[in-house]
Parts: sequence; structure tokens; C-alpha cells
Amino acid sequence: MTAALERHSNQSRPSEARFPNSYEAEAISAIAVECLLRELATWPKPGLVSHVDSGSHSDMNFRTFQRSATAIKPYLHALAEAGAKGCGMGRLRIIGLEAEAAMFAATGGVNTHRGSIFGLGLLCAAAGAKAAGLADRTMPLGDVVVRLWGRDILDGPVLLHSHGDKARRHYGAGGARVEAAQGFLSVYEIGLPALQWGALIAPGDTEAARAQACFALIASLEDTNLLHRGGMPGLRYAQSAARVFLDDGGVGTRNWRERANIVHQSFIARRLSPGGSADLLAMTLFIQACEAELLPCRT
Repeated sequence: MTAALERHSNQSRPSEARFPNSYEAEAISAIAVECLLRELATWPKPGLVSHVDSGSHSDMNFRTFQRSATAIKPYLHALAEAGAKGCGMGRLRIIGLEAEAAMFAATGGVNTHRGSIFGLGLLCAAAGAKAAGLADRTMPLGDVVVRLWGRDILDGPVLLHSHGDKARRHYGAGGARVEAAQGFLSVYEIGLPALQWGALIAPGDTEAARAQACFALIASLEDTNLLHRGGMPGLRYAQSAARVFLDDGGVGTRNWRERANIVHQSFIARRLSPGGSADLLAMTLFIQACEAELLPCRT
């Protein structure tokens, strides 16, 4: 079990049973929800909901996301337990659908966390598998997802009414399923390095580090939420605006919040919302929390 899981567990671990122990699954789900709330508490995030404003959204706000995160926590717990028991993708999908139903019930039918239920849910299952000894403890969570469920992720049913899947089919973008099947490369190659770099150039400001990671993900990701809202021109605008912010010093400049807010307001004016990047930011925070001892520091 990682140091992060140990910090979230207040009980001694029984020697006769490694897993499933409900407190370990509870630790995993608690970390996951904490990461969802830390993503929510980051501002400015271009076009996205935060504690400051609702970004490009008129149907959801900070409280909507809080209710959603609370509603899906039991299912993240269940996914961690399912991973620990060696369950296949079929069982994980059933739990995921139950989590979506709970989300919609809590939000009045608004899709706040479907992407996180899928991606963060798989990572919770992978953390459960590692805690149970079904995968090497030194193996990154993304690699665990690939080894245990990679092929089945791509073979799953298409969500015909999902905006992300519609955009993926129309534009040929990879989307969340390809991201997961490849082990969340955007997290490991973009999100985590940017989060570490942000901590170095804005020491002591954890919100700045999260914002740096968010902008880096927007600049690089073929975000199907952006494609749905703005088509290819919207995606290209968002990537370019995020890249300019990063190239001009990112969160390492004194006035970074003012500069980031200008980008944020430009997304709002265009009704652009990089929801896929927000999901990956939460996953980045989760993997950092669970794998801190495995991640090299960027110099």
C-alpha cells in the first residue's frame, strides 16, 4: 500500500487478510473524491466550473459538482473493491453505470462526472488491485489498467448519446477510452510533469501547480468536449490560447492569475469547456497522491 493510502487509513492492517478490507477501499475512494474537489477548487481553469464561477456552463455550478462527488464516492469505493477481487471489465462497467445513475439523481440530470467515473474509476480499481497484490506495487496505475483491462476497454459498447463519443466518431479523436486503454499517457507524459514543474516555479502555491497542469493538458489534448462545443476551430483556439499562456511563463509569473483569467473569459465568450482536461487533472492528482514515491522530480 502506498504512503498516501496509509495516511488515509486509521486502522492497523490485519495480517491474516490483505484485501479486501473496507477501510483500504475507503482510503482509495477518499483520495479520489479529494482529488475531484481539488480540481474543482482550482481557478482560473479556462471555461470550467470552480468555486469562483461556473465558467462556460449555465446548467451546473460549484454546488452541483460537490453533490455529484459525494454521490459517486460509494461507487469509487466499490470499484476499488472490485479491482482487489480481480473483477473483469464487465463488472466495472456495471458499477460505473450505477455511479452515473447516482450522479444524475444528485444533479437533476446534469452530467458532471461521467468522464471521471470512467477514468478515475478505473484508476481506483487499479489501486485496489495493487493493494490486493494482484499487480506489482512498483507498477504505475496506468500500466495496471492496461494489463488487467486494456483490451476490454476498447471492446466495450459505444455510448451513442454521449457528446464525447459523438465528437470522437465525427473528428476521429481518441477520446477517453483510448486514453485509458493506453494507460493514461496524457497524465504521465503531460499532467504529472506539468504539476511538478508548476510546484517548482510557484513554490508553496498548490493551486498554481494545478493550474499549470490544467493548461498543459488543454494545450496538448484532443479534448472531445472542446470538439463537441466548438468543433475543430474551437479545439485549435483552446490549444493555442493555453500554449501561449504556458510559453509566456505559465504560473511562474507574478500576474499569472490575471493572465489565466483572460484566457478563462475568452473560453466563456466562446462557450468552450475542456471537460476532458478537467477529468485528467483530477486523475493526475490521484496518481500523484498514490504514486508519490515512484515519480521522479523534474529538474
